[in-house]
Amino acid sequence: QVQLVESGGGLVQAGGSLRLSCAASNIPIIKSMGWYRQAPGKQRELVAVIISGGGTTYADSVKGRFTISRDIPTDTVHLQMDRLKPEDTALYYCYVLFPTLVADREMWGQGTLVTVSS
Repeated sequence: QVQLVESGGGLVQAGGSLRLSCAASNIPIIKSMGWYRQAPGKQRELVAVIISGGGTTYADSVKGRFTISRDIPTDTVHLQMDRLKPEDTALYYCYVLFPTLVADREMWGQGTLVTVSS
């Protein structure tokens, strides 16, 4: 059974750091993994994505502060979040894109809450 397990959310003061992790299991081939977030009253938005070749994409709002990385042997993606701001407060969702016999499939984690206090 395909599964995503997230960890690492919590409460931190502005300027602090957090590290999110997401482990995928039972997925033979992964095309991309990443993180999206959704703040109250707002739409879900891309935070950072890493593709199978190692290329990365970041939202402009997090460039220079967040770093995404992937541990290939364990299919785990990490999001190191530094210099956090109150506007980073959101529910963060892990995301994975993988091929199936029919078409590419997306899968989402259950979400982990990040709260940044001012």
